[in-house]
Parts: sequence; C-alpha cells; structure tokens
Amino acid sequence: MTSIGIHDLALATTHHVVDLAELAEDAGVDPAKYHIGLGQDRMSVPTADEDIVTMGAEAALPLLQRHGTDGIRTLLFATESGVDQSKSAGLFVHELLGLPRTMRVVEFKQACYGATAALQSALGFVARNPQERVLVISSDVARYELGSAGEPTQGAGAVAMLVAADPALLEIEPVSGVAARDVDDFWRPNDSTTAVVDGRLSLTAYLGALTTAWDDFTAAGGVGIEQIDRFCFHQPFTKMARKALTGLAQHTGATLTDELQEATFAYNRELGNTYTASLYAGLASLLDHDDDLAGRRIGLFSYGSGAVGEFFTGLVRPGYQQLRRRESTEAQIAGRVRLGLPAYRELHGAEHPSDTDWEAPSVTEGAFRFAGIRDRARRYEATPVGTAQPPV
Repeated sequence: MTSIGIHDLALATTHHVVDLAELAEDAGVDPAKYHIGLGQDRMSVPTADEDIVTMGAEAALPLLQRHGTDGIRTLLFATESGVDQSKSAGLFVHELLGLPRTMRVVEFKQACYGATAALQSALGFVARNPQERVLVISSDVARYELGSAGEPTQGAGAVAMLVAADPALLEIEPVSGVAARDVDDFWRPNDSTTAVVDGRLSLTAYLGALTTAWDDFTAAGGVGIEQIDRFCFHQPFTKMARKALTGLAQHTGATLTDELQEATFAYNRELGNTYTASLYAGLASLLDHDDDLAGRRIGLFSYGSGAVGEFFTGLVRPGYQQLRRRESTEAQIAGRVRLGLPAYRELHGAEHPSDTDWEAPSVTEGAFRFAGIRDRARRYEATPVGTAQPPV
C-alpha cells in the first residue's frame, strides 16, 4: 500500500505583533494571567494590506520554490475568516502564485477543523492518483471584541502543506476517529466581524469531542495509546492543549506528561490563535524542535467549534530534519514590528465596505499584499519581494 501524507510544510504570519504584557498592563491584570493562564506571549496582527490570502500565498511560496508545481492539480484552502461568501480565497492565491490553469480550487469551512477536512480530502485525491500532489493552505485571522475575554487569544497565521505519495515528512495513517455535535460554543454571524464565544462551553465541548473521537479511533482499530510517542493538539491557546492531554490521560487511564507535547508550543505562543492553522503550526513546531522523531508516531487532534473533532496519527519519516524551516520561521516571527496599543485598536476597528473603492496603504514587507477594493472586488498583488514566480 502506498504511503501518503505531508511531504513538506511551511508557516507564515503577519508584519505586526502585539505584546500581551502590554495588553495586560493596560487592562490592569497580572501578565501571568496571559503568559501562564493562557500560555500565550504575543499575538500577530495583520496590517491593512495583509489578510488570509496574503498569508496563505506567503506560506505556500517556499513549498513551490523547493518542489515546483508539477503534479499539483488541486488547491484546498481552509479558513473560518473568509474574504468572500462565494469565491474561494484559494483562487486569489492561485493567481498570485502563478499556478497552472488546469487545477481544482476549493475553500473548506468548519471553524478550526477545516484544515483537517482539507488534509483528509487531499489524501483521498492522492490515493486515487499517486502521481498527483495537493496543495493545502490553512490561513486565518482571529478577532474578538476589544476588551473581551477573548481579546488576548487573538492571532493570525497560515500553514501550507504539500500532500503527496511517499511523503518526506509525515505519513498519515489510515485510521481516524471523528466526533460531531451541534453546540453553540463559538461562532461568527455573517453580520459580525468578530467571533462570539462561550468560553466555559467551548472548553467542555473541546474535551468532549476529544474523548468521543478517541473512542471512535480505538473502535475503528487505531493503535493503543501506549504506541503514540508524541501528541499535537489544536491550540486556541497553548494551555488548552495541556488541559486536553490531561483530559485524555484521565479518560484512558494512561500516564501522559507534558513532555510528550511540549515542543508543539513554540510557534503558537508567539502567533496567538490561528484557527485552522493552529494544529499544523503546532506540528511545524514539533518537527522543528524535536530532533528524535524519525519513526515516531504522533497523535493529532483537530477541533472546530460548533463542533467537530478528529483524532488521527502519523509516522515521522527518516530524514525529516533536512526539510525543517526553523531558522526562517523564527526569523519571520522575530522580525515582526511591534504595534502599540492605540495603533492596534485603530487597526482593529477599521472597516472597508465593498461598495466603496479603497486603496490599502503599503505596509507589509511580505511577498504579497492586499491592494484594496475596486469595483466591489478585492485586488491583490505581488510586492517587489514576491515578484519572482516559483518554478513551474
């Protein structure tokens, strides 16, 4: 049987960053409430000329530069902060990256779970034709009302994955466990630019989906918990993943320590909540920071409010270290420009309705930018950094 999985992945984030210590001081709370209570240090904030499209294209570009576009016939874009009710954000990315015309492009949505749905679909495409490769992009901007309990869990980022047969990074095993339940723990109405969340219910819904998905995983013939060497969970904030591992340990009776997932936290502590990209930013962090993963099995849990969960496993391939991007990812994170709170709040409150032409100021130093709105349509362009097209 042909192995299929993640051949390569890359992460991207925004130009600006807000330090949660400043937010805590301004709110009159102990910074430890954010640093320890949430497990977060900073949050990425997009400029006026950045959004899910620019971050998604930025994340995908290094994959295409390394591997080319041969065999890529599908682009699946996962997001819960879409820029259009009809048109896939992936089509903007398709044009920015100069991808072949002979492609299918689709957007996936189910809260933070969407990227896993896209990944599982990509595995199916490749299983049907092992010569094909699929580009999966997960990209989101998490926004809550100013002054709300969710504000310090905002963030922004994207992860792009190349899914292929005989993958170089992670072979996804065929068994998975799933869970679904209609629950109002978190949602964003069509007429709202910020999310609505019931924090207490979201916690119990997350843990409930985890245990249901785990039981389904074992019933479907998944490996025993003692055969899983590392864990990587969806991280709306990193402390949630710690709670999840504790909950799974209690549910199974296994002894599971934080050392089994500690390496997954480095990037998400800095980016904040990246919704669909969160689980895979955690995976990128694990692959970048753990030098002893070859042949190891990773247990992954994906959660999307509303609510859907999935538990699945993957085997790390020998030589994975050769594909790591730790240096460039850490440089990108360290290179973000601090945004003061007054400027952050002004940017947070800015709205640009589609019935008014608007030109976005040039701020980002990334390869792509949102140029603004003309004739009710969103316009994107490559910056001087991104004008060189990837190899075909």
